[in-house]
Amino acid sequence: MTPSHGAHVAGGATHFRVRAPEASALWLCRFDAGGEQRIAMQRDGADWLATLPGAQVGLAYGYRAEGTWAPERGLWFDPAKLLVDPYAVALDRRFVQHPSLAILGVDTADLVPRALVPPPLAPLPRQAPLFERGGLIYEINVRGFSMLHPDVPPALRGTVAALAHPAVIAHLQALQVSAVELMPIVAWIDERHLGPLGLRNAWGYNPVALMALDPGLCPGGVAELRATVAALHEAGIGVILDLVFNHTGESDIHGGVLCLRGLDNAAYAHAQGGQLINDTGCGNTLDFANPAVRALTLAALRHFVGQCGVDGFRFDLAPVLARGPGFVADAPIFAEIAADPLLADRIMIAEPWDIGPGGYQLGRFPAHWLEWNDRFRDDVRRFWRGDGRIADLVTRMAGSSDIFGQDCRAVNFLAAHDGFTLADTVAYARKHNHANGEHNRDGHGENFSWNGGHEGPSDDPALIARRQADLRALLATLFASTGTILLTAGDEFGRTQRGNNNAYAQDNETTWIDWAGRDAALAAHVMALARARRARGALASKFPEGGLWTSGAIGLDGAPMTAEAWQNPASDAVTYTVETAGGPLRLRIDRQHRIVAWEAVTAVQP
Repeated sequence: MTPSHGAHVAGGATHFRVRAPEASALWLCRFDAGGEQRIAMQRDGADWLATLPGAQVGLAYGYRAEGTWAPERGLWFDPAKLLVDPYAVALDRRFVQHPSLAILGVDTADLVPRALVPPPLAPLPRQAPLFERGGLIYEINVRGFSMLHPDVPPALRGTVAALAHPAVIAHLQALQVSAVELMPIVAWIDERHLGPLGLRNAWGYNPVALMALDPGLCPGGVAELRATVAALHEAGIGVILDLVFNHTGESDIHGGVLCLRGLDNAAYAHAQGGQLINDTGCGNTLDFANPAVRALTLAALRHFVGQCGVDGFRFDLAPVLARGPGFVADAPIFAEIAADPLLADRIMIAEPWDIGPGGYQLGRFPAHWLEWNDRFRDDVRRFWRGDGRIADLVTRMAGSSDIFGQDCRAVNFLAAHDGFTLADTVAYARKHNHANGEHNRDGHGENFSWNGGHEGPSDDPALIARRQADLRALLATLFASTGTILLTAGDEFGRTQRGNNNAYAQDNETTWIDWAGRDAALAAHVMALARARRARGALASKFPEGGLWTSGAIGLDGAPMTAEAWQNPASDAVTYTVETAGGPLRLRIDRQHRIVAWEAVTAVQP
């Protein structure tokens, strides 16, 4: 479906539509070998229109807007600023941070990417999402995942196309991956403070054009993403895109004029005094009470489903989607997604927190949405660290019914892009973020991590063995849990960031996965856990009820668990025995011996 906004070819002509309700004049700027040509656009209500003859596929273009420059009143019109089409799906270059982006009257045409008129593409045939609840989501930083991969050709490393390589697919299949979740692949800009520090954003959570693929990560544009999705689908693996609709890289009042700010600054939420609301920690917040913001979001989602075939989306800082300004569980965007025939059956995953008032909303998203479950991460880490209760561990492993009720919508994870890697969780008691240039002030302070008595790497065989046992216990807990599970790429074989728990600015070996140094034995262990989880089938998404909880690690000889035993911090072991359609099963949890396992049993104690 061709959106009304943006650029599209139809009827032997190329049509442009952009929203700028407060502008006094607007120009379409086309770029070719002869330089820039400005074409006056015509107002159509809140929109501006222009039409060029012929199919201008591949034409580089942008906009310039005339109007009032009064940032204190939310007006940022400066015709010296080249503006990116908010509906662009392809750009000719990456964004580059520069002070001139925010200075009135300084022309930015040589800095700002130009949008490219896309070719008409036939929508892909409808296909149900490959991913189902209870599966394994594998979180991937596209660049970090492939930059050091020995089997991926150098020309493909760091790109979306690398994920279609047979060696990559074979690894995903060995892990029983249900869907990959790609950290942001749309075009972003580095935060202003990174350049002077010699750093750059490695994660992509600072977008400008919300549906334009980043030319560095996806140089082949929509065709490259489309082909990669098709290759993964052929292997039985779904694709989920991690998208950022909570803020943009235009940032706070000191940020640049690049896109929405110069066209329709009302897209950003403002307090009554006119100040930008910052519920994201990034300087600005998109206003989902504004129908135009929701329309742009829906257009992006429809584009990635209809033109690229993706199976679903993960929404960064998702409470922003439901703020108007306060969080409401029945926000319009949820109903609009559910009513859209292209989107209604897609996998929707919320990161259910932001930093705004009442920002922690775990368990409050729509019933068909999944949610990242940080309570699982924290309670499981604390149990294996030695200061968590077995009651909390079991509650998380059984689907977190105290949060989600009987319909388990949890995405259980122990480590993600944000925070310690899994291996660093058992090797560092403190964060070590000095390389980020913020004097170790950034990143989470409380990670529920431990080091076994020595901070960082060790050559002590006994300590190494204890850390290995801890890792295996953590991973076994994740794979034995009820709900969808998430594993971050590299955690299956001991990836480390050397104690950096906020490595967003480390586009280097800190975040590039060390394939040559991977722990093959740990990887084999995880693959065995994955096969066992796949064999349990539906039991992975619904905890088998009606069984008996007994104290101790053996279970059949133990006493039934009492309320006192559940709450006793010293309780280290519990066993759950239950009849299932496939026969009796027993779940063993033993903190002292670092055991978590579902086992078949020959008989159930009467």
